[in-house]
Amino acid sequence: MKVVAAYLLALLGGNAAPSAKDIEAILGSVGAEADSDRVSLLLKELEGKDILEVIAAGKEKFASVPSGGGGGVVVASSGGGGGAAAPAAEEKKEEAKEEPKEESDDDMGFSLFD
Repeated sequence: MKVVAAYLLALLGGNAAPSAKDIEAILGSVGAEADSDRVSLLLKELEGKDILEVIAAGKEKFASVPSGGGGGVVVASSGGGGGAAAPAAEEKKEEAKEEPKEESDDDMGFSLFD
């Protein structure tokens, strides 16, 4: 990832075609080591391609990846009494919200200025 970041920084800096030496110089300036194999692989893969098109294509692919967020769990009831579980769950949520906040939670038990 750091190799890609260094490549993009070189592009942002005005270098239309960053070389391996440019990428290694950027990484070296912040004390990071550049893996020459990864640098050469990146340059080989991006040779002759427009970086904006590559980013757009990657963004489209990334949009189809599930991220694990979103909706809640749906519980199917298989018999009588299943309808009572939903109000009980709502009551628990309300109780959790009403808990008083302790003063020590604000500063995690210590003060920075003590």
